[in-house]
Amino acid sequence: MWPLYAAGFTTAFGAHGIAANLGGDREDAVTSLLVLGGLLALYDGAEVLLKPVFGTIADRIGARPVLLGGLVAFAVASALYALADSPGWLWAARLGQGAAASAFSPAASALVARLNPAAKHGRAFGSYGFYKSIGYTLGPLLGGVLVWAGGLRLLFTVLAVLGASVAVWALVAVPVVPPLPRARQTVVDLARRLADPVFLVPTAALAGATAALSVGVGFLPVSGAVAGLGTVATGAAVSVLAACAAVVQPRAGRALDAGRITARGGLVVGLLLAAAGLACAMLPGLTGVLLAAALIGAGTGLITPLGFAALASATPPERLGQTMGAAELGRELGDAGGPLLVAGVAAAATLAYGYGTLALLLACGPAVAVVVGVRRRAGAGRG
Repeated sequence: MWPLYAAGFTTAFGAHGIAANLGGDREDAVTSLLVLGGLLALYDGAEVLLKPVFGTIADRIGARPVLLGGLVAFAVASALYALADSPGWLWAARLGQGAAASAFSPAASALVARLNPAAKHGRAFGSYGFYKSIGYTLGPLLGGVLVWAGGLRLLFTVLAVLGASVAVWALVAVPVVPPLPRARQTVVDLARRLADPVFLVPTAALAGATAALSVGVGFLPVSGAVAGLGTVATGAAVSVLAACAAVVQPRAGRALDAGRITARGGLVVGLLLAAAGLACAMLPGLTGVLLAAALIGAGTGLITPLGFAALASATPPERLGQTMGAAELGRELGDAGGPLLVAGVAAAATLAYGYGTLALLLACGPAVAVVVGVRRRAGAGRG
């Protein structure tokens, strides 16, 4: 399992480490906002398009080859810019990193499910999410130190070494998990399976959690600056968010495995916590920022392992890669859609209204779940 945790750390560290350090006042920094936006979108765009594709390939040929190939490709793409050090190769390297992460991220998730019995899926995905959260937390910090010491080339060099090292580690330690026989699946069959509430509910919760997380990381520093807080204070608030998410995930997974919580109940509570955090972000000053960070982090940490564990338990083993790839697509859409929604509402009104809009949207999920549950119980009683 440890190489899989390292793979999760790698994709998170690579995504946030570079994204947070492309701009600035260095000689090799990206100075055009248009170019910066394009480079940021290139990585996420590759993931949105390719994660479902590589998830399906993992089901067909086995998740381990896709994991190893993706890690090697990530190392090669990172080495491109480290060796060439030109703006054109920066675009190529960023696209290559995004495509490679699209391969090894869903493959790693599928292997987490395949290598653990269903009774331990909560703990396994909680640990996987913990190390991924560590990558998100340390990426901007360690990436900034590396860029300060040696520019973007040093950061890309470290990522190339990291990707290659994890690939070798996985080659040695991760056992061969052969693909399982699969019944023929038509496009209609796939659409029916992805439209099933068993898939849609956890995926929607994961998308909502990722939307709240992205908004927290991106906009809480803005709220802090408006309140007159310095960069240290706002940076600490974002660290609180990431730390809460990292701490809660393994505990939520263990509670699910022990039967202390259910996946459905945990997802509802997680969405409510994230919504409450966004509502707290509407409060002025440091108190509102810190409360928002803690609640959003706790809600995200609760939803992530429970959502993936629910998907793994409801998916035929031979389709795990496809399901994980599709679920990762949902998370990417939340990652992009949450900030866009909040920014759009903020542009028309204020940032507080943007927070409130997303909070209401997240709270609608638990409300719908309660209504559906009441109707089902009423129907069962009449039966």
